[in-house]
Amino acid sequence: MSEAPSGEWALRGCIGSVTAAELLQLQERVVIDLRSPGEHEEDQIPGSVNLPLFGDEERALVGLLYKSQSPDAAFLRGIELVRPRLVRLVEEICSLAREPLPAGDPLSVFETLTRRGMAALEGQLELQRVPALPHQPLVIHCWRGGLRSRSVVALLNSLGITRAVVLEGGYRAWRSVLVERIERWEPPPIFVLRGLTGVGKSLVLRVIEAERPGWTLDLEALAGHRSSMLGAVGLQPVSQKRFESRLAQRLEQLRGPCVVMEGESRKVGDRIIPVHIFAALESGSAIELHAPLEERLRILREDYLATPAHLPALAEAIRRLEPRLNLPEEERDLATKLLAGAIDQVTEILLERHYDPLYRHAERGKKYQLRIDSSDPRAAGREVLRWIESALR
Repeated sequence: MSEAPSGEWALRGCIGSVTAAELLQLQERVVIDLRSPGEHEEDQIPGSVNLPLFGDEERALVGLLYKSQSPDAAFLRGIELVRPRLVRLVEEICSLAREPLPAGDPLSVFETLTRRGMAALEGQLELQRVPALPHQPLVIHCWRGGLRSRSVVALLNSLGITRAVVLEGGYRAWRSVLVERIERWEPPPIFVLRGLTGVGKSLVLRVIEAERPGWTLDLEALAGHRSSMLGAVGLQPVSQKRFESRLAQRLEQLRGPCVVMEGESRKVGDRIIPVHIFAALESGSAIELHAPLEERLRILREDYLATPAHLPALAEAIRRLEPRLNLPEEERDLATKLLAGAIDQVTEILLERHYDPLYRHAERGKKYQLRIDSSDPRAAGREVLRWIESALR
């Protein structure tokens, strides 16, 4: 690596860039996300590392200054915030990229870069498509490929780290590509597992994926939710953006002659299934799974209360649900009954009074191609596969 002149800005007039579509195809790359921790938490490029220039509150402050005073006021405040952490930022980037620490002084380069103000900096940092990306490119991105990422790449380039490139359009461009891929997806034959709550649809879907990798689309796993009012207990639901990012990535991984899904309503928890995906789900061939009540109770007990620590969260969720159920006096106060150990009794009441009637109403008029006992999920999954493979011949 060439060394940058000490204390002098070695700006090359423009900086290299990569598009979101190109980034999707890169197998070996290091991605640094300069956005705030909250932005990164909401959704991120797979494998990216968050090295925020601003914290969440700092980002909000800079944004407020931009709107209420001027872009220059926001720029100056941003410089004040970044300056104390700049050397550490360069050290962390070099560590992640396995680059030696530069001989040049990052602070001196930073001062030279920013001293002429925001307009001059923006004029210097033009993007240029490189003829060929370096090996294992170091991709730097922010929200929209603006000053945050461009200035950091220019700094790194001047310090001799020539692998650094900007993601054109930033995270926003990445997301646009993923949403477009969802909309362009051409579904193969779709088979949908349906059945009452607790019959083990998710368990059977996992068996099918284990037997035929790349054949299933598990929307609940992608959303981190079981798709009911109690469905978040013990799980970590994701944002809508994160759900769609996971979905787009999973669509790229599908490689079977068909896709097997679990029946869902328009939403999985609070996450909305994209219109194109939901249309494919609704038009798929329906397979009904059924199991005795005792087996359903066992499956639900093991799913929701596999960890005893989830019991208080489940009780609180039931407490919020109960006012909607119009229960007779002797069946009320389900949360207290649950905490007292009456797990199966509470579950049976919820199935009988809420989930089963809701499901039967939603499924009214649907035609099933096959009905399978799912008491043994492994056997049921294999039977579903035999039927699907026969139907595809």
